[in-house]
Amino acid sequence: MKSALVLPMSLGLLAAACGNPSASEAARTDATRLVSSASRNLSVDPVIQWNRILLSIVRTPGAQPATVHPTRSFAMLHAAIYDAVNAIDRTHAPYLIRVRNAPRSASQQAAAAAAAHGVLVALYPALSAQIDAQFDQSVTDLPDGAGKKEGVAIGAEVARRLVALRADDGSAAQPPKYVFGTIPGAYQSTPPNFPAQPQFTHWSHVRPFAIERASQFRPRSPPVLTSDTYSDAFNELKSLGTAAGSTATADQALTGRFWNGAIQNYWNEIAQTASVVDTMTTAQNARLFALLNLALADGVIAFYDAKYAYDFWRPVTAIRAADTDGNPTTDVDPDWLPEVGKTAPDPSYPGAHAVISAAAAAVLTNVLGTEPFKFNVTSEVMPGTERSFESFAAAAQEATLSRIFAGQHFRFDLSAGQGLGHEVADLVLDRFLTPRDDEGIRKNDAEDR
Repeated sequence: MKSALVLPMSLGLLAAACGNPSASEAARTDATRLVSSASRNLSVDPVIQWNRILLSIVRTPGAQPATVHPTRSFAMLHAAIYDAVNAIDRTHAPYLIRVRNAPRSASQQAAAAAAAHGVLVALYPALSAQIDAQFDQSVTDLPDGAGKKEGVAIGAEVARRLVALRADDGSAAQPPKYVFGTIPGAYQSTPPNFPAQPQFTHWSHVRPFAIERASQFRPRSPPVLTSDTYSDAFNELKSLGTAAGSTATADQALTGRFWNGAIQNYWNEIAQTASVVDTMTTAQNARLFALLNLALADGVIAFYDAKYAYDFWRPVTAIRAADTDGNPTTDVDPDWLPEVGKTAPDPSYPGAHAVISAAAAAVLTNVLGTEPFKFNVTSEVMPGTERSFESFAAAAQEATLSRIFAGQHFRFDLSAGQGLGHEVADLVLDRFLTPRDDEGIRKNDAEDR
């Protein structure tokens, strides 16, 4: 990995007309923006280009179905791109789809674009016009000939087959109604927003992409309310993560707000930056982003399994009800609110940021190495604000600890989350998209002839 290059990761948000059939003018405007974005990025590798397109989609209000976690879309997108490109490159094991007789002369860039297009049109049919326009632009800029046609055919076939195989994965199920607990330690609706129902109560039943089952790496139960571990974490969080009278430094408070967004988006942008610094090929990018997003998608399935298995209360509930926890070292504050205001609408244990950041850093470090390079991260929720890091591990650690400063998670939530994220990433890296040796490549070529 190259060093000392600073690349800001701001994309510019692309709007898309969703959920408003009368907004035809807005739809035309948004399609133009999408194509214009592609035109400005003709030199960008198609893997990164389509990752950016999906980021713009999931950031658009109303585009992402409320009961479908966006990491599923990223995993499907990049699994299809990887299998399409690798069918031509043939240097690694396929993820799920094998295309026989794929010619080496086929365009990897066309295959990547066609695979991405096929998946995204299937997942976001309301945006098909914009996605079609982006695809037309991306393949128009590739040299004409048999290679481009073959690449498009390969990508389209992989997308069709992968979408079909994921059609019954449980993601379309109606989330079951949740009954909030009443005893000390049980998850309850959190002030000030008091959501009527928590999110993704069904997500642990979605078929994983790599791990065998959602509970495969379930962490052990959170500490009991009368333990020293709980007391220490409670008092740390109460002091550092409050909206009023916090003992956090200005930088710690900023950190809590900076990372208070969709954490998987941050890590996809970090991967984009690292890829550009390392001047990776299309095949290398396809594998990197597939490994990353398979790990993130399964990390989410796994942490929702644990969250709803333990149903542990959030800090704002714990602090406001501390007089019921049987612990003399935890003091009640009936007016306490977290630094970032609202609390995410799901149980506290384990911490999602910790799971995703640990998994992402493990994948990026494994694929790209540990040689330091300086990169900037742009906040999802604080436009124009950036923070700098010199390693994936450092960014992951700050993203994880930010949840204490945000008033969202106890330290033991984060420790359990880090362990879970590492377990998922290790399995993905050990078992999926593994390199073929020369003999394996020759055997694969012979089978396809």
